Amino acid sequence: MKLGSVMNLATRDVKTIPPRSTIMNALKTMVNAGFRRMPVADAGTKKLMGIVSATDIINFLGGGEKHKIVENRYEGNLAKAINESIDEIMTRDVVSVRYTDSWEDAVELMIEKNVGGCPIVDNDGKVFGIVTERDIVKFLASQRRLDGVVRDYMTPRVVTVTPNTTVREAMEIMISKRIRRLPIVKDGILYGILVSTDFLRYFAKDAFKMLETGNIKDVLNKSIHEIASNSNVLKYREPLVFESRDKISDVVRSMVEKGVGCALIVENGKLEGIITERDLMKFLYSNI
Repeated sequence: MKLGSVMNLATRDVKTIPPRSTIMNALKTMVNAGFRRMPVADAGTKKLMGIVSATDIINFLGGGEKHKIVENRYEGNLAKAINESIDEIMTRDVVSVRYTDSWEDAVELMIEKNVGGCPIVDNDGKVFGIVTERDIVKFLASQRRLDGVVRDYMTPRVVTVTPNTTVREAMEIMISKRIRRLPIVKDGILYGILVSTDFLRYFAKDAFKMLETGNIKDVLNKSIHEIASNSNVLKYREPLVFESRDKISDVVRSMVEKGVGCALIVENGKLEGIITERDLMKFLYSNI
């Protein structure tokens, strides 16, 4: 069958993990490879069984309902709970597209289902590729005829945290608000931004070392200032900053060049909004 245009945007050499792989293994793989999500597939047939994202892992580590696995089965012992299999926390109802679909189909589905990435499957349900918001933004960067103004597509009323917000509080905000980025603001001053994968790096590189001598409360009650000041953890030390009157094309170009997933909108020194890969995907969809 003829491949759809979605394959022109997609990543074909997809790394998958089997459902019985441990959460720790998934965490380390995602951190080392820089992934925000990974399809979960049968080791033999490669048939899609689920998907695990940074959000699923944050939920498990302390941000939401999935943390009850740690509390109820392991009495709060995260060092043991992290060896649970990934199928305990993965998303089973996977939003996927077929390899014969168009990229327009993929964009429409991702917007409709409010997801940041879709595994691509063949007629037998085997993982054939994956398409993400970042792939869409890179594609948008090549469409120079499309343009707009940031204020028309940014997300206003940004959810923020302060440097004194605890790790657990920040993760809970991400899960409850269904967001992946948290600007750090104090007294109107922008200090930086935390993204979901920063928490993955924090646990993979620092937190489990602390668990050897302490308990999970010590890890979760640390302030995010300690994450933001750790160069091994924080991904975006200096976030991209634009004004609301700037052009979408300028934002897209900078995001692609820097390899970042968002830009903050600042007016007269005050944070007024954020424009993310999802906002840009909606911009693209409104123009097709």
